[in-house]
Amino acid sequence: CGRVLYWIRCLHRPPAGWSYYAYAIQLCVGECAPPTRPVLCLIAYHLLFAMFVWSYWKTIFTLPMNPSKEFHLSYAEKELLEKEPRGEAHQEILRRAGKDLPIYTRTMSGAIRYCDRCQLIKPDRCHHCSVCDKCILKMDHHCPWVNNCVGFSNYKFFLLFLAYSLLYCVFIAATDLQYFIKFWTNGLPDTQAKFHIMFLFFAAAMFSVSLSSLFGYHCWLVSKNKSTLEAFRSPIFRHGTDKNGFSLGFSKNMRQVFGDEKKYWLLPIFSSLGDGCSFPTCLVNQDPEQPSTPAGLNSTAKNLENHPFPAKPLRESQSHLLTDSQSWTDSCTHPAKGKVGMSNPALTMENET
Repeated sequence: CGRVLYWIRCLHRPPAGWSYYAYAIQLCVGECAPPTRPVLCLIAYHLLFAMFVWSYWKTIFTLPMNPSKEFHLSYAEKELLEKEPRGEAHQEILRRAGKDLPIYTRTMSGAIRYCDRCQLIKPDRCHHCSVCDKCILKMDHHCPWVNNCVGFSNYKFFLLFLAYSLLYCVFIAATDLQYFIKFWTNGLPDTQAKFHIMFLFFAAAMFSVSLSSLFGYHCWLVSKNKSTLEAFRSPIFRHGTDKNGFSLGFSKNMRQVFGDEKKYWLLPIFSSLGDGCSFPTCLVNQDPEQPSTPAGLNSTAKNLENHPFPAKPLRESQSHLLTDSQSWTDSCTHPAKGKVGMSNPALTMENET
């Protein structure tokens, strides 16, 4: 019953349907229609309405991406974990299982992040959603208004949904303002349309305020390459907590979410970079488990101190952000084995063990 109610709330949006009737029918076509601008207003309105619905639809129906099979433990490894009590022996099994995986983050105690429910080693930025009951790649939050987890596969769609919702409300409030003023000065015909116009302005103005705050917050998160979960609790690396561990600079942070081709930035089409299982890092301190820089390349390493990229993370071939050869040195290469498969892409904090 709960699932049915969630989908009814997502698919049947009374405010959006009513706003279409109030604006397109009552304001632009009805008795209160402006004498000179109804066509222009209708064209602009339908463009924004179409982008709003498209991005909302993609946010709802894009399935969250889950960790690929290589992060799942084998049957033998699961049996060993069940036999061993939690402790150093338990962690040693996980270390052996994850020695070739591109994982940098740890739990607060420094242990490998493992999900008991899904029985897998969590990739970096992956969290278990208690609502969906599965691990979600680069999970941002579970949104009840779209009945879906917002993560790697649909975060761009969620941002565009917020952007077009905000533009939609601002456009309605701006074009309806003059008629809202006429309502209080008795300048409108005494018909049912005048009440639609009044409530339409109130609704659009209130949603504009709330959406601007939410959209501004997520723009800040994108600029810092953080998720909502990481903003509340900074990721923990092998060398310690680093709130900016995944930040690569404003330009590269934007490209990681929206992609390299700017023509797709404003369209609800998936264009994010990477595979969702591994991400470039900006480590403050050298990772003690990474290979040290050869003595002959000390001068090169010094030149990289102020470079926006740190030592090369794992899986260079999986991220287009890492294709600039000038951004890296071969001395810091640490290749990963295996291939990552692509599965189809209320704030919930996972229980880390």
